[in-house]
Formats: sequence, structure tokens, C-alpha cells
Amino acid sequence: MDGGGTGCRVAIANPNGVVLARASGGPANYASNAAQAVENVVGAVRLAAEKMGADMHRLVAHVGLAGIMNDTDACAMVAQLPFEHCTVTDDRVTSVIGALGNNDGALLAVGTGTFVAMRRGGKFRFFGGWGQQVGDQASGAWLGRELLVHALLAVDGLESESDLTRTVLARFDGTPADIVAFARQARPADYATFAPLIVEAAKAGDLVAHQLMDRGSAYLNTALGAADLSGDDIVCLVGGVGPHYEPYLAPKYHSLIRLPKGTALDGALQLARQNQEALETPE
Repeated sequence: MDGGGTGCRVAIANPNGVVLARASGGPANYASNAAQAVENVVGAVRLAAEKMGADMHRLVAHVGLAGIMNDTDACAMVAQLPFEHCTVTDDRVTSVIGALGNNDGALLAVGTGTFVAMRRGGKFRFFGGWGQQVGDQASGAWLGRELLVHALLAVDGLESESDLTRTVLARFDGTPADIVAFARQARPADYATFAPLIVEAAKAGDLVAHQLMDRGSAYLNTALGAADLSGDDIVCLVGGVGPHYEPYLAPKYHSLIRLPKGTALDGALQLARQNQEALETPE
């Protein structure tokens, strides 16, 4: 199971990894609403199990959820799930395993939010993922907010204008106060709606868009530097924005970049299979 703020996904597979049924459900961010996360995860699993006539209580499961902040959260989630055998982690772990497969290396997960992860020898190290208010540099939400900040500075004559800033201002009918009103109510997903505009403008040579992508990539390059990659490591970029940062990464990382092997749901399935194998191995 893979769950986050917009929904959850479930896949049930046999011990050989062949997926037999899939289903999806509503939001499942444990930190935002723990009760809702439990309800939606269980509902989605029940739906998938019914498709194949299985007893969901006998499933061996792994649940990767956004908002699982520590072992206490994980244990509390396990206690509320009806499965015979179950483990729980945050979705960063399942994302890394899904993307990297059996390789060591780094994952740059850049969508509405951002986190960077490093895995080596079965050990994980995470950077970021602290949310828009105090982090999520380079993310779609961060890009959108920084674009609006730049557009207002350009109106004041303190930053350069470009086709991108003029386009954004036009979306608010040329009224800076409307940008301020938008920002008062904006959620990360609202800011992230501007990210595709920035990405495409940068490809077209817009200087402001290129500056924003450069600033985002500076954070990602710093995180990769802290990860201390070796020549045997790989780098995967995932999320709606992540792959667009590839040309902005430092040249020394280009030869390490690989397409992700799978998704967070694939990572959760791999961990569920490990749980199954552990049950079958005599102590």
C-alpha cells in the first residue's frame, strides 16, 4: 500500500510478485488525519481483496504512508490495521526502494513537495521533506511561490521582468493585490500549478524561469553533495518536476542518472514480499 495526501493505492501480489488485484482509495496522510488514513487504506485493501475473493485479514502487508514521522506512528498504524502480518513505514522508504531497486544511490523526489534520499548498504539517509513553510526547496510549490514573489518584485522595479512574469501577472488581471489575496489562501498544490509554466518557460529560454530552476537545482546539487555518491551509485529523479531538473544538475552526476525502476507502490510490494519470506524462514 502507498498512501499520501491525495489518495492511496493498493496492489495484492502472489509470492512470486505477480500482481493479482489493484484498487485505490481516498487520502491517507497519517499526520494530517490518522483516522481517515486508516479508513481509506482498509477500504482500498478490502476492495482489492474482493476482486480476487481473498480474505484481507490473512494478507501479509507493508504500508508506506506520508505522515509517518517515527516508530510510534508506525506502531500505532499497525495496531489499527486488520492484517495478520503488517509493517508500516513512511512513504519515503517505499519510494527509494521502488525507484532504486537493489542499487545503492540517491533519489530526488520532486513533486508538489521535495525530499532527497540516499541508500547505501541497506541504510537510509533523508534530506528535506519538511513541508512548504520551512522547506520543500526546488518543489513545484516552492517554484510557484518563488515565481509570484519575483513577479511582485518586478512590479516594484526591483527584479527583472520577462515573458513569464508578464504571463503570471496577466493571470491575475494585472493586479498585484490579487496575487496577495491568492497567497493568503494558497495551499502547496495551488502554488504547484505554476510549476509546468516555469518548466516550459525555462526550456524556451525565459531568463526568470531559468533563474528559478537554477536556484532549485542548487539545493538538489547541495543535497547530492552531502550524500557523498560513489561511482557505483545511481541517481533517480521522480515526481512531476524531478525529471525536469536533470539538465540543471552538476555535470559530475549526469553519468549516474538512471530511470527509476518502479514506484513507491512497487517498493511497498517488495517489502511485503520480504515480510512473507521472513515468515517462511525457520528461526
